[in-house]
Amino acid sequence: MNLHTLVAPASHAIEVKHSRFLALAAPVATADAALGWLSANGDRDATHNCWAYRIGEAYRSSDDGEPAGTAGRPILAAIDGQGFDQVVVVVTRWYGGINLGAGGLVRAYGGAAAECLRRADRVALIAMGEVRISCDFADSAEVHSALAAFGAEKKEENFDAEGVHFVLSMPLDRIGDLKTRLRDATRNRVRFAE
Repeated sequence: MNLHTLVAPASHAIEVKHSRFLALAAPVATADAALGWLSANGDRDATHNCWAYRIGEAYRSSDDGEPAGTAGRPILAAIDGQGFDQVVVVVTRWYGGINLGAGGLVRAYGGAAAECLRRADRVALIAMGEVRISCDFADSAEVHSALAAFGAEKKEENFDAEGVHFVLSMPLDRIGDLKTRLRDATRNRVRFAE
């Protein structure tokens, strides 16, 4: 499954039995960034600010005073269920005077988060890797011509008596194809290190 993150922050509001729920979501790269975003975007005057984030294998959630498992976990389930990573979501509730019960809370918090993420613009997360290539001067043109075709970004290019040395950043799933192409094109004269 390809994971996605948000292009930009997103929001979605719903009302359930006079309680207002506002879901806010944002892309984040670290747990510290997620916690910082949460402290800046929760409403201190609201009844509850329940939240969750997922960043790779790291995740956390909070029910913020709601019954255990009725808010944070459904928000995290919405993140995971829609294939998101590097995302934080807070669902703020302003109590409307009618108790929703555990099932109603799960549906309201999870539903607000899921709809917020469903409507948001997303971008695929691509796992990147670093590749080091060394070659003779005569073969450097082959390396240059292959960069764009394989989505590689040149980070460094150095020259010495042995030839040219490149440091590339590129999608992990394309590294094998790049190696094959360059080995074939240069009769195996290109050297790789990862």
